[in-house]
Amino acid sequence: MRCRARAAGAVALTLALAGPFAPVAAHAAAGQHLRGARSSHFHSVPAPRVLAVPGTVNARDMGGYRTYDGKVTRWGRVYRSESLSKIPPEGVTALGGLGLGSVVDLRTAAEVQADGTDRLPAGVTSLPQPVDDTSLFAFIGQAVRSKDPVYQQAVLGDGKAEERMRTLYRGFVTDSADRAALGAVIRTVANSTKPVLFHCSAGKDRTGILADTVLRAVGVPASTSESDYLLSNQLRAASDQALRDQLKASGYMQNPDLLIPLQEVRSDYLAAFRDQAVQDYGSFGAFLTDGLGLDVPTLARLRARLVG
Repeated sequence: MRCRARAAGAVALTLALAGPFAPVAAHAAAGQHLRGARSSHFHSVPAPRVLAVPGTVNARDMGGYRTYDGKVTRWGRVYRSESLSKIPPEGVTALGGLGLGSVVDLRTAAEVQADGTDRLPAGVTSLPQPVDDTSLFAFIGQAVRSKDPVYQQAVLGDGKAEERMRTLYRGFVTDSADRAALGAVIRTVANSTKPVLFHCSAGKDRTGILADTVLRAVGVPASTSESDYLLSNQLRAASDQALRDQLKASGYMQNPDLLIPLQEVRSDYLAAFRDQAVQDYGSFGAFLTDGLGLDVPTLARLRARLVG
């Protein structure tokens, strides 16, 4: 009975994959959410960065990053996280302490149906802005549910998983609906009078490129923004390992390490997104205006709101 329960749990977790993975277990960040400027290049996570929201591992504040002109992004204005659909009541209470005006959900309708809607404090507006996952959700579920190590190796091994991720990231630029959604989220952040949080499922891919775009748009150097993007690996490592262990123990994968390229964020994935933007629009600035539809007044409001 206990083995069947563990197996059922693994299936449920696998079916809830998107972006591509939800955490196996929720781990609250230690300590309180403090504000204050810290170094933007870090090996250990600055105390104010990770939010103490029970039920999350990758929820964080985008403040404290130094811009080219020596200013710093403000704490408490924009947050990024993974899905909020499974957070416990104390997680909802912690979110309430952030004073959020809106939460933007980048998940697709299929992901929301499988994983559930966000659990939000009263008075916080939920704004769906789905960004296509290029059927990654369905692809991973099919591979895992097959329980076939030969098939799993064939579709995930020998660099195939990595190339699938690079294709996903290029699609954030080439898909017009994705560009429209990303532009809409940035306008929401620029025009909001209250803090905004945006998320996908794991808070690393769609959320990662959106955070990268926002930070660079307000003058944060690309190398600093990349450090913020890569921080997902550090914060998600334990829960990602736990999922792999669970899938192996329950007999779904002999080699769950095949999933690592899908669980991690990597510099070459981010480069695929950035390079596609420059290839299609000529420059990052042109991508903001011509690709995402952001006019100069909106970009100025974004900068004024996020940088002090």
